[in-house]
Amino acid sequence: MEKRVQFATVSGVMLLLLGGGAIYAQPRPDPQRGHELASRVCKACHVIDRETSSSIQADVPSFAVIASRPWVNAEYVAARIMNPHPQMPGIPLTTQEIRDVTAYILSLKRND
Repeated sequence: MEKRVQFATVSGVMLLLLGGGAIYAQPRPDPQRGHELASRVCKACHVIDRETSSSIQADVPSFAVIASRPWVNAEYVAARIMNPHPQMPGIPLTTQEIRDVTAYILSLKRND
């Protein structure tokens, strides 16, 4: 039951966060702002740039690897930021910051 409540809560937030029919007009997600923010708060653990090939930690995927996974979409990325796994620190971000970081990560998806 607890997992259903957690899923429902995250799902509800996701609808507000990423939904096109949001009640409040929000600025479009900005990948450049997302990159700047990731450079400050994510770079300690993740390789955030596609050009950087060195791994920071062997078990922490780069943003490019995350983006390249077939099932990854905006909802998935935002949910992982909002409800991080135990090793990932909870970093307080605004809704717009989550949208910006998500847009940046998805901008690294290869269209090969």
